Amino acid sequence: MNTDVQTPATPVFFVAGGTGISAETLGNMMLQQFPGLTFVRDKMPFIKTVHQAREAVAAMDAARTEEVTPLVFSTVAVEEIREILATTQCAFIDLFGSHLSTVERVLHVNAARNANSAHGVKDPREYDARMQAVEFAIEHDDGQSLRQLEAADLILTAPSRCGKTPTTMYLALQYGLKVANYPLVEEDFDDDELPRPIRDHVAKCFGLLSTASRLSQVRNERRPGSPYASLAQCTYELRRAEAIFRANKIPYINSSSMSVEEMAAVIIQTRKSGRRRASRNRPRGEDRQ
Repeated sequence: MNTDVQTPATPVFFVAGGTGISAETLGNMMLQQFPGLTFVRDKMPFIKTVHQAREAVAAMDAARTEEVTPLVFSTVAVEEIREILATTQCAFIDLFGSHLSTVERVLHVNAARNANSAHGVKDPREYDARMQAVEFAIEHDDGQSLRQLEAADLILTAPSRCGKTPTTMYLALQYGLKVANYPLVEEDFDDDELPRPIRDHVAKCFGLLSTASRLSQVRNERRPGSPYASLAQCTYELRRAEAIFRANKIPYINSSSMSVEEMAAVIIQTRKSGRRRASRNRPRGEDRQ
């Protein structure tokens, strides 16, 4: 097949029972063997139930056309879930085995089979976007700057030491999202209103919480024996922060036992689910206005 001829972008789905990092990493290593082709990627993490698996299959099959067969890279381990996913009309690549030949057959292109192509900058524009997102995250870390908050893709908000900064940086570096983070401090807990600087950006906000014991432990490493690190203060701040999130309908997660990678995956998936619900609830014809 002549790869110089323009072909439609191939949809690619990374499906996993966990965060999807392994499926995404291994799948992309294969896709990088086809530098002349264009792919549209979508990650589907935390597929843990039969219902979720059937929904995933429906979404993947909807991307199939007469011209293009989507690729599905799966690292799901549960047999029942894998069997449902395997019913997709897309090309299903179970990454428990080696299936590079399957990818070649679907794309009608011989793989470069060059291990070095898995490294380096595969898309300069994507790389530049990630670097810009990292610069944005640094400038807007811990409420240091309120400039260009309207340009933020996401605003993480939480009491101090709940994991805002590492999560912000990970989302910027791995996903190219412009993320600001804003701390909730003592004066913010007097009522259920969001702090004024982020009040107009509630739709972009996502909250982080922890457990009082874990937060106290982390704060004591920074300021041992201080009122700031006391269990009572941590309990109070977390309770008030949750009340603020609930009052303003801000999605939130408990970061106490989650890795940065897990938090990022949950945040991405929650945002995606919210957009899908908004799209389903949008009146007909609104997209054309």
